Amino acid sequence: MDAGAGEHRGAPSLYSDKVLTCADCSQDFVFTASEQDFYATRGFTEPRRCSPCRASRKAARGDAGSSYGDTSYGDTGASRGSGSGTGYGSGTGFGDRGGGYSRGPREMFTATCSSCGKEASVPFRPTSGKPVYCSDCFTIRRA
Repeated sequence: MDAGAGEHRGAPSLYSDKVLTCADCSQDFVFTASEQDFYATRGFTEPRRCSPCRASRKAARGDAGSSYGDTSYGDTGASRGSGSGTGYGSGTGFGDRGGGYSRGPREMFTATCSSCGKEASVPFRPTSGKPVYCSDCFTIRRA
């Protein structure tokens, strides 16, 4: 460990670099003092996988750069979009609020509106027994 390693903003660190073994590839990797400090301040547990294996799992899940967890919280209500007819966001991120990240295009599913019978495009896979509404009917029911 070189001089200065394990220090943060001039103060001595409570942590020192640790060698951990990846749960996937069994390779050793270094969990640095600064990473430990970062994880501790956010209440995270220490990583079980090396960086390449974490990136590989993230890519396999289809995460497109969101570092806010495993769940995407996009627009789920109708009538939030630009009035394009679908009533759902454009799929450019967490409710189109900006922030420099994108989850890519949203997968849409076709269903028949349970109220008026029109064809509706929805951002979830419809399940039998649960009603699905087009944007217009959803707005009316929501009001």
